[in-house]
Amino acid sequence: MTELDRNNIPQHVAIIMDGNGRWAKQQGKMRVFGHKNGVAAVREAVSYARKIGVKYLTLYAFSSENWNRPEQEVSALMNLFMQALDFEVKKLHKNDIRLKILGDISRFSAGLQEKIKKAEKLTENNTALTLNIAANYGGRWDIVQAAQQLAERVKTQQITVADINEALLQQHLVTKDEPEVDLLIRTSGEQRISNFLLWQTAYAELYFSDVLWPDFNEAEFHQAILSYQQRHRRFGGTE
Repeated sequence: MTELDRNNIPQHVAIIMDGNGRWAKQQGKMRVFGHKNGVAAVREAVSYARKIGVKYLTLYAFSSENWNRPEQEVSALMNLFMQALDFEVKKLHKNDIRLKILGDISRFSAGLQEKIKKAEKLTENNTALTLNIAANYGGRWDIVQAAQQLAERVKTQQITVADINEALLQQHLVTKDEPEVDLLIRTSGEQRISNFLLWQTAYAELYFSDVLWPDFNEAEFHQAILSYQQRHRRFGGTE
């Protein structure tokens, strides 16, 4: 593999993990089989991100629109989420990785909410990598809930309307103090953002991979980072 420039590693990588269902269909299996096999790809992506020095990795696990999927699939995804929290969190903690769940967790079962809180508490002081799992998350919802918080603060006279600027709104997004996304990867050949981190990806470099998520591995992640390193980021400025 071509060597990476260690001085140009993206601080924040976000991934839309797409293609589990199609992968399962190709194997003649139920969609749930694809989701289960997608967990191994998550492990590999987290391990590689930590190895090369990415500081924030945000994975789109379950969008607010995913509730519209068949009940059997949603139920299986929730069970998978519970199992992953049971089996993976200790490993994350051992590797100095902080886990954060981004999204409206109030719609999840009480048991799942409790597991999320415990996992976040256990890993909250870890510093090697922050792993954000976006679950029941939508980019528009994120901006709306930030606006609601700001409106409440104006209403209670903690701030004035004139105090509201980009920096203050950003503080009220679920990602809060985290840096904006440098690189957004989407697997499975689809080329759209699907309501993911709309604010945070304003100047992100985009990388679309034809690989279905369960087949996404270290080599494919490496290619995405290499592509990122060949880009010239101008943030709206000139050459």
